[in-house]
Amino acid sequence: MQIDLRKPEFIMKLDRLGSFHQSKLSFLRSFIREFQDWKFETHEIVLDEKGFGHCVYVVSKDNKRYSLICFSNELDDSERSDRVIATKWDASFVLFDGVPMTKDIQRLKKNVPLQEQGRVTEKELCLSRANKSVRIFEHVVDLLSQGKQPDTKLLYDVGYLYRTTAVYGSGKFGLADRIKIQDRGELKGPFRLEMMLVFLARQFTFDMVNHVAKMRSPKSAVKLNDDIARNLGIGNSTGLGMAPFIVNHPALLNQWILSKEKALQAIRSIPVISEQEKEKFQSLLSTIQENIKLWKTDSDYQIKKNSQLIHDLKNFQKYFTQMNLEKFFWNAVYEWTEKNTQAECCEFIVSLLMEIYPEIVEPLSYEMSIDEEDYFDFDSSRSIGDVCALIEKRYAWLIDIDFEKKNNIYNFWYYSKNKQEPRMSDRFNEDGAELELPLAIARDINKLYLELKNYSEKDQLSSYLFKNQEFRHVLRRIFICEKLPYSEIQDNTISKSLMPVDMLRLKLSFFGATRFDPRSDRWVRITMYQGAPLMKEIHQSDDTWSYKKIA
Repeated sequence: MQIDLRKPEFIMKLDRLGSFHQSKLSFLRSFIREFQDWKFETHEIVLDEKGFGHCVYVVSKDNKRYSLICFSNELDDSERSDRVIATKWDASFVLFDGVPMTKDIQRLKKNVPLQEQGRVTEKELCLSRANKSVRIFEHVVDLLSQGKQPDTKLLYDVGYLYRTTAVYGSGKFGLADRIKIQDRGELKGPFRLEMMLVFLARQFTFDMVNHVAKMRSPKSAVKLNDDIARNLGIGNSTGLGMAPFIVNHPALLNQWILSKEKALQAIRSIPVISEQEKEKFQSLLSTIQENIKLWKTDSDYQIKKNSQLIHDLKNFQKYFTQMNLEKFFWNAVYEWTEKNTQAECCEFIVSLLMEIYPEIVEPLSYEMSIDEEDYFDFDSSRSIGDVCALIEKRYAWLIDIDFEKKNNIYNFWYYSKNKQEPRMSDRFNEDGAELELPLAIARDINKLYLELKNYSEKDQLSSYLFKNQEFRHVLRRIFICEKLPYSEIQDNTISKSLMPVDMLRLKLSFFGATRFDPRSDRWVRITMYQGAPLMKEIHQSDDTWSYKKIA
């Protein structure tokens, strides 16, 4: 039986991409697998009685060393903001290549807490910052200082002690360029260093509450229980600055999606499975249905999605319980799910299926990177007819969009001078459209197609480019999509109906985020590493924490 990959025109719609869930392919999970046999240790904790100062954590193997330097800063409540333009934070983090000396820490202490206003060097690999969840932090410290453990219901409703915003890398603020470290074997998977930073920052949050509680009451204080700590992650607030990444990196996006689709295809193609494999799936399904109850959000949009997921999973459970083993069992399961549930549930089941077959899925994590420069050039001797036929084949979804209608060109993307991040605005009621970023892919390919139709099909593309360079950026995309069919989101990214949060959800699912809590259609809070092994446990653990009960 031949099982095909799912078609791009099915999978590359934003309502489906925005329903993706974390999986075995998610970067924070592949980080755990990659660094499981490395040594993780606390190098130094230099904090005053209020918890201000710095901590250093070191990850090492053979002659390789990486260090996270954490700065805990004094911050007035009136200064605390998760906005990317904030200038002060409760904590700042920098991932250092090697082990820092005192002079390195002193230099970084002057710069890292400043974030955008500071500058670092190529010895530094990633940069981030975080704010406390003040209510949760104070609750934990207060109880620990009294010799008691905190209220787990309160903690797990939030899921973290601190939440980060951006995690920067690849040359920003003077950080090392990706090219400097890209050939290191342990960094072959995507975002390895960023995931390391977040994992170590999580440990810092535990050390902070333990230290402050001890300073507050040296005789009675106890440490946060390991089981409670393990069920806390680190939060994150993410806005529109993340969205353009998946548009600007089509070849990389293809690798992410293709890896997932190849995993699903391989699992659906298994002709015979055992009762044990079915029971394992059922056990994971039962556990995660309990964990979903902890997903808290005030977003009507997400409440609706979560409610639909719970409803669909109940129906799926009834169906699955009644199923007998048959040939191509998982294919039958998938086909029923695609037909009878919404995208949120369907993609959830896809992620769950991957848990059963690590031998199929885990090797694919090494296929999720790509050298994008290999796809930069294109052949301008191709005929105009070839290009038009390629657009008609790969971009049929955009040819009939009427870009004279306001709703189809309603938004424009621009780079905010104040926030130093990509943003989106209403073209007809706000200024700045003349500074529009080249992210209106559907509109520009549509315009290119109409222009090319004025040329002879036999003419070379070079005859068009000799007169017009305006759409060279999308010509390159078209030739990328010819080779890499999952490289293009098949939606209009400037339409009035766009839900930017779907773009954020897509990228965050590959990072490994859980508990999506949109605060608007343009920014979202999530949790990372909730349930993951503690730093001291990483060598004896695995990456399956996402499907263990949080209690």
